[in-house]
Amino acid sequence: MSVTLEQAEKLSEAAKAKAKEIGVAMNIAIVDEGANLVSFHRMDNAWLGSVDISIKKAKTARFFDMNSGEIGKLSQPGGPLYNIEHSNGGLISFPGGVVLKEGDKIVGAIGVSGGSVEQDHEVASAGASAL
Repeated sequence: MSVTLEQAEKLSEAAKAKAKEIGVAMNIAIVDEGANLVSFHRMDNAWLGSVDISIKKAKTARFFDMNSGEIGKLSQPGGPLYNIEHSNGGLISFPGGVVLKEGDKIVGAIGVSGGSVEQDHEVASAGASAL
């Protein structure tokens, strides 16, 4: 089972609503269980530089089945995943990528970028909770 386009649109709407609530324009990417892009939304005036970051946050979360911020904790100097961000064509190892689950099954991930990492994670989590 994988996240569907209909589900991805619902998640994006929830994420956009949260982004509007906190007053930050965001880029929102949703990937399926194979880390393939299912949907992408760039809110008006969201940073162009964050387009790629949001997609990579979603892929990072799905590639390793953990939120991107958790990978960041493990990839610090001396950590077991140090330099992992250089693999897979480039990963993002800070918050904003959240795994999507239906029950115990991972069906994809959402990645958000455009604010602080705390705001990105908050918006991604709001989107994920809509599943």
